[in-house]
Amino acid sequence: MSYFNAFFFGIYPYIALSIFLLGSLVRFEREQYSWKSDSSQVLYRGHLRTANILFHVGILGLFFGHLVGLLTPVAIWDMLGVTHHFKQVVAMTAGGIMGTMCLIGLSLLLHRRLTNPRIRAVTSLGDKVLMIWILLTLLLGLTTIIVSAGHMDGAEMVRLMTWAQHIVTFQSDAASLIADVSIIFKLHLFMGMTLFILFPFTRLVHVWSGFASLTYLGRAWQLVRQR
Repeated sequence: MSYFNAFFFGIYPYIALSIFLLGSLVRFEREQYSWKSDSSQVLYRGHLRTANILFHVGILGLFFGHLVGLLTPVAIWDMLGVTHHFKQVVAMTAGGIMGTMCLIGLSLLLHRRLTNPRIRAVTSLGDKVLMIWILLTLLLGLTTIIVSAGHMDGAEMVRLMTWAQHIVTFQSDAASLIADVSIIFKLHLFMGMTLFILFPFTRLVHVWSGFASLTYLGRAWQLVRQR
């Protein structure tokens, strides 16, 4: 078990990030015509607006919540006077709200894709695998809230934070920090890291374009002269 723990939580994160970054770059360079969200709006609009809003708001909230929560050094929270108990309560509450929104949106999108004949006909195997993988990752994430409710001291949360920070700073002892955390957290971490591997090979690549579009806010004005 120690070997598997060392691999999946000490080596696997770097494999996932490498495939995520290099794979996205290769996809952009070689297959730009496939770089799209593959929207099915023209085929059937039913529930799409509601489902899209709930899913995207929920998943973006979860992404940035994880990013800030895991990568902000513990020393900064301590300096700000934020206790581990309070931070865990906030994380559980915000995660529960965003996770529920994402779950409802994703369920509507799945139902729409699997029950409408026109959309089902253009839904690839990769689309189905991706959506089901996100669903399972999300359900595991929501389950961690129940597990966390059994230990509100924040100790396990701090270990997960320290693990993530050791990973991004290339420290070799990262895997040992979460050797004893609940299997639910480990499964959630594995599923989440694997999403980064799936990213370059699916429609998820359009997320890069979404973030890149923010550069338009700072571009120069376009001057249009009347004849």
